[in-house]
Amino acid sequence: MAERYRGRYSPDASADPGRPTRRIPSRAERWTRMVFLLSLLFAAKAFVQDPADMLRFLLAFAALLLATWLTREGIRAKEAYDERRTARRPAFPRKIFGSVLTGLGLGLAAASTGAGMVLPVLTGLAGAALHFLAFGPDPMKDKGMEGVDTYQQDRAARIVAEGEGYLTEMRAAALPLADRQLSDRIDSFAAAARTLFRTVEDDPRDLTAARRYLGIYLMGARDATIKFADLWRREKDTAARADYEALLTDLETNFAQRTRALLSDNRSDLDVEISVLRERLQREGVVLDLNSKPEGEA
Repeated sequence: MAERYRGRYSPDASADPGRPTRRIPSRAERWTRMVFLLSLLFAAKAFVQDPADMLRFLLAFAALLLATWLTREGIRAKEAYDERRTARRPAFPRKIFGSVLTGLGLGLAAASTGAGMVLPVLTGLAGAALHFLAFGPDPMKDKGMEGVDTYQQDRAARIVAEGEGYLTEMRAAALPLADRQLSDRIDSFAAAARTLFRTVEDDPRDLTAARRYLGIYLMGARDATIKFADLWRREKDTAARADYEALLTDLETNFAQRTRALLSDNRSDLDVEISVLRERLQREGVVLDLNSKPEGEA
């Protein structure tokens, strides 16, 4: 379905200045397309070779294709690492392995020339070196982890992953409605929730104070979205839509307030408005068990 362009100078741009924008790939990520295009050349050339050389070119294609994927994922992991004050190094050095696979793919292709082993080895080394110089290494050490409780950080990561799952389910529930305005509204709430996620990930000590927001209230928002989407498909109840959007506004406001409170280290009043949020969710037909724990918490 075609979507209306919404930019800074669109007629309704001032109506929602906080509308989230789609992720734009970085320049380094766009460069990975060059490796992908190179792999396509080897795939096309494979079918005009004898069987032995065809196999080499197909293996070169596979190696370069995997190198493209690993490099792109490594770039995204590096960008996420750079954005956070505290972060662990990637468990798997994707960009480095992308360099190795690029060298392997080019070396396999060069081996079809019949010029012995020197040319393929030199071609592979040159390709790996150029890839490494172009995309750089992966982060090789943790950042800002001095004095951080790794158990708490792992616990926070599990609960944040659970919260991301609730946001994904909210978006999926609204997607069949093909309503751009509603999807933007959900994205705006998701952006506020993810800001709280990043705050908790940066300082896992905030997890206890924010646990209900990361689990229980996101679960309630997910359930309210599913109920509203089912109702809207059956009948276009504008009153129900207004109530649902008001609920998202209240939740977004409270998530933003919790984030500001955590950033200012003011933890004394973090639960003041929990009863208000509970009443709003129950008004939408969502019953919460506030004594339960999020699925990600042991």
